[in-house]
Amino acid sequence: MAKASTSRYDVSEHLRTSEEMAAFLEACLEEADGDAALIAKALGDIARAKGMSQVACDAGLSRESLYKALSGEHSPGFDTILKVVGALGLKLHAGISNS
Repeated sequence: MAKASTSRYDVSEHLRTSEEMAAFLEACLEEADGDAALIAKALGDIARAKGMSQVACDAGLSRESLYKALSGEHSPGFDTILKVVGALGLKLHAGISNS
C-alpha cells in the first residue's frame, strides 16, 4: 500500500481577490468571540496573500515585526491592527449584536 502524502492547508493561497479577503476577515471577526490573536492571524493570512513585504511597507512597519504581530501568538496593539487593515485596503465596520 502506498503512503499518502499530505500538506498543510494555507488559506493565504486561496485568497485571490479583495472581496475574498474581506469576506474571510468578516467571517473571522464573527467567529473570534473576543480572541484578538485569531483576528491578528487572519490579518496575517491576508497579508501573506497580498505580499507581506508590500503590506509591511504600506503599513510603515518592518517585515519582521509584521510577521511577529500577525503570527497569532500575540495580540498586537490596535494601532498596528489599524495600520495593517489600511495597508490591506480593508475597512473595519461596526454593527449591532443580535445577542
